[in-house]
Amino acid sequence: MLRRTLNLGIVAHVDAGKTTLTERLLHAAGVIDEVGSVDKGTTQTDSLPLEQQRGITIKAAVVSFELDGVTVNLIDTPGHPDFIAEVERVLSVLDGAVLVVSAVEGVQPQTRILMRALQRLGVPTLVFVNKIDRRGADAERTVRDIEERLTPAALAMGAPSEVGTRSASFAAYGSADEELARQSRLGLLYPVFFGSALTGAGVETLMPAIAELLPSEVGDAEGPLSGTVFKIERGPAGEKIAYVRVFCGTVRTRDVLQFGDARGKVTAIAVFEHGSVHRRPSVSAGEIAKLWGLREVQVGDTIGTSPPRVPQREFPPPTLESLVVPRDPDDGHRLRVALEQLAQQDPLINVRQDGTDELAVSLYGEVQKEVIEATLANDFGLNVALCDTTPIYIERPVRIGEAVEVLHAESNPYLATIGLRVAPAPAGSGIEFRLAVDTRAIPLFVYKTRASFAQHMEEYVRVALREGLFGWRVDDCIVTMTRCGYSVPDGPPSQRGPLSTAADFRKLTPIVVRQALGRARTVVCEPTERVKLEVPAEALGEVLPALARLGAAVETPVQRGEALAIEAVLPVTGAVDLQRQLPALTGGEGVLEATFEGFQPVSGGSPRRIARSALAF
Repeated sequence: MLRRTLNLGIVAHVDAGKTTLTERLLHAAGVIDEVGSVDKGTTQTDSLPLEQQRGITIKAAVVSFELDGVTVNLIDTPGHPDFIAEVERVLSVLDGAVLVVSAVEGVQPQTRILMRALQRLGVPTLVFVNKIDRRGADAERTVRDIEERLTPAALAMGAPSEVGTRSASFAAYGSADEELARQSRLGLLYPVFFGSALTGAGVETLMPAIAELLPSEVGDAEGPLSGTVFKIERGPAGEKIAYVRVFCGTVRTRDVLQFGDARGKVTAIAVFEHGSVHRRPSVSAGEIAKLWGLREVQVGDTIGTSPPRVPQREFPPPTLESLVVPRDPDDGHRLRVALEQLAQQDPLINVRQDGTDELAVSLYGEVQKEVIEATLANDFGLNVALCDTTPIYIERPVRIGEAVEVLHAESNPYLATIGLRVAPAPAGSGIEFRLAVDTRAIPLFVYKTRASFAQHMEEYVRVALREGLFGWRVDDCIVTMTRCGYSVPDGPPSQRGPLSTAADFRKLTPIVVRQALGRARTVVCEPTERVKLEVPAEALGEVLPALARLGAAVETPVQRGEALAIEAVLPVTGAVDLQRQLPALTGGEGVLEATFEGFQPVSGGSPRRIARSALAF
């Protein structure tokens, strides 16, 4: 019998108490007999050794419980900004969320980023104000903070008492009326609850609200299959295990599934039930399952038809990178294999290899860097060093550049004619490919259709643009194919010769791309962040010179109560330095929120790098 299902995400800024709240919910639902401790590494969802050692969530974890006739698949997500990519993958599979806010620290930078993403995706959300039992907690200030910095549609569902003491509690105003519940389930209203995950205060009120105020439904098990892969892990024997949210239809053992351009046969299925994982012969709409046998599956793949909420980039990509060097030179091959597996679990690691065969990984920050190093040691037995963190630059074309390689020309070693024009495009627009050749010039005996040829040529061009004139990825450009030709044994003299193949077009494309880039010239651009600072007025004389030293473009400070609000745009490395310097500059009173601003030309000339080749992970 199918039951109503709610796939629930618990999200928060790091240390707001998200994992402790997860433990309380599981305890209240009868799944666990004793509430685990983050500090002691005994929680249900932080099961990785690294998570237990560090007391932070690194990987999303799923656990299930029953609540008022609803099966809740609860997904605990990382709170540290270095692991925002893990959160991003989860958001697309949620029916609802609980956003945890600390009553002591209030709305923090990551809180705002998460709320904006939830709102963009239309995920109905409850807010739980945690830590009302802690010294320094201020419920009224936190509510004002939520209304001003998160959403004016927040609505307190009761009042806390004895805030700031171990006796703190929460009393609801009463049962929510149906119209309030309807607006909450539609994501138009954000009910706010108060409590303490540590003591359990307020959790008994939050529990029924999850089932009442967030949407749950019985899925269509007979409809066309639709699902999303949001996580991949490796089993004890190294086998790939895909975490899939099924939106519609049913998956059975031995089914052959289509995902991306690949197919695979399901060899085993496990679902989450009452705190445990159980093998089953099938999984149906609304459920989350672990699937075995899909060897080519990738994070973000759609299974079957497109789901209602297609996975999309909600957060900026990593802007930092570090070289990974094995301490034993003989471990080079093992390191490459290990990084390939890590990249399959987290594609944004984006492993790259430079001209000296050194391997680099993309990063969000120093904590992620430490975790990768520890993972390579613990899981793969590899002793490595991650070098100094540096920015990931991009290149943009300066002007229009054109190039052509003609079939049978001395400079052209391949059986193809390719002409390309590279032109600048607006910042942040990405890469656009256009096909502007006569269909009769296309080798349809290879690519079958014009659309297929365009798709393959775009792929060849995008691969070639991974390495520009300075070795960095080329972005924000329009590439137009202006000429095309092929060789056939019985063709006219200009085309006569051995039959052209797809390899000829694939191998010639990067040559022509590089020639066109050389004529267009490129400028190297560095990643920047917009920082919003709140500092005491008396600290302005320290903060402004520091911003100038870091190369920031500063906007006029604005008085906000007794503090000053300052906005500035500066290179990402400067933003990292500013975060480190801020406590000393402001006597510990400064608050910084940073968001990705985009790329801008590097001041003082373009940094040169040796040529690199992206690894096809």
